[in-house]
This record gives sequence, structure tokens and C-alpha cells, in this order.
Amino acid sequence: MSVLIVIPARYASTRYPGKPLVELRGATGEAKSLIRRSWDAACAVQGIDRVVVATDDDRICEVATGFGAEVILTSTTCQNGTERCAETLDKLDQKYDIIVNLQGDAPLTPAWFVEDLVQGLRDHPNAQVATPVLRTEGRALNGLLQDRREGRVGGTTAVFGADHNALYFSKEVIPYTGKVFSDQDDTPVFHHVGVYAYRPEALMAYPQWQSGPLEQLEGLEQLRFLERGVPMLCVEVAAKGRQFWELNNPEDVPRIEAMLKDMQHP
Repeated sequence: MSVLIVIPARYASTRYPGKPLVELRGATGEAKSLIRRSWDAACAVQGIDRVVVATDDDRICEVATGFGAEVILTSTTCQNGTERCAETLDKLDQKYDIIVNLQGDAPLTPAWFVEDLVQGLRDHPNAQVATPVLRTEGRALNGLLQDRREGRVGGTTAVFGADHNALYFSKEVIPYTGKVFSDQDDTPVFHHVGVYAYRPEALMAYPQWQSGPLEQLEGLEQLRFLERGVPMLCVEVAAKGRQFWELNNPEDVPRIEAMLKDMQHP
């Protein structure tokens, strides 16, 4: 099955304008842009046929082509990364069995997260969309809770049923638990990893649907699938000692840089 990775990147982020071009320093002290680190993460995935950056911004296009990325220019009317992936697929001269949306704000995404996600979709032929979820340790959960207490939107959490189909995603921390966890404790809260794998039919149907109230309230694009009754498979992935965090706010930059140094990531 042929697999395409699309990295959607836009300059005009509401919470953090210019985010794809923000530079992050790794363990060696070298600064690389967020879009470059996202590209490197995508290229590290095994079994992928093609990787492209999808953007509507000339500044992002210039930086990405400068380090050798293939760039597809998309319209300014895309409401989110999924719509940008759909437009990208429509522009390409080749068809793919699975399209992966590796959003450009998660440079710490390990290659096996994406590999396990693609395998999950292969193993469930009736699934139309899949996304990874990561059981949080106390340290990550406490970080999410601290963000909410301080009025910041941190990571997204997910709840799913016994069949591993998603029940809901939220920028609030769900499910509620009043327990205090130590840093190394496993918790019942799953961090949603902002990566998606789609069958082409589901991806191309998505832009035809109106955005629903839950998607609008939460600002989470994946809720459009759930509001339309399209099951989304949650594939549990393992951290294997790696730290994971998305870049959502300027305050996340030092947090991610510290993680890069801890992991000896250049």
C-alpha cells in the first residue's frame, strides 16, 4: 500500500503567528526551524513513498525548499490541516492508498508513532481514519493540567471505547481524575498525538462537509469526522522513553528545547 506524508504548515496561526519558522535549538546548540524539524521527523519514518510540505505562505515555501523539501502550494481558504491535505492530494499526479497528516507543530514525533499508525489502518480495513494516542505519565498529565490552570491550551486528550474507536477529543483534560500522580506513574489520560492517517475517500469527503458545532467550539478538526459518524481508530503508541510535546504556544519553545537536549537530539 502506497503511503504519502503531508506536512501542512500555515503562517497565520491564531495562537502563534509564524510558528513553522520558529527556531528550536537541540543538544548541539544548532537552531533549526520548526518546519525543518518536522520534515526531518517525517523523513525518518520507514515505508513511506513520498513526503511533501503543504503551505499557502511564500515565506514557509522559501525556507522549506531551501533545505530540500518538496512543497505544494495550496489555497488560503483551507480551514485546517485536513483540508490542506485533501487539496494537496487533489493536486498530485499520483494516487496513494494511505495519506498521513503529520502536522508541522510536533517535531518530537517518533518515527514509530507514524509507522504504528499506518500499520493500524492496514490491520483494520474497515477503518477510514486513524490517529495515535499516548498514555500519559504523571509528568505529562501534570503539564497539561498546569497549562489549563494558567489559561493556556496545551495538548489535546482523547477518550475511546473498547473497540478503540474515538468517543471524543478535547482541549480540556479528559477523563476527569482527582488523583495526584507522581511523574513516573501511568495515568488513565491519553494524550492525542496530532497525526492522522486517512483512506483517500474519507480525506476527499472531508472538505465537502460543513464544520459542526463541536469542531467550532473545540477548534479540533478531527471532530468533523465524529460529528459525521465516521469512526476514527485510536492507535495506542508507546513512548519508549521518549518525551513528546507539541508546539502550541510561545511558552512551549523552552520546554521542547529542554526535551531535545535531554534526548541528545541535534
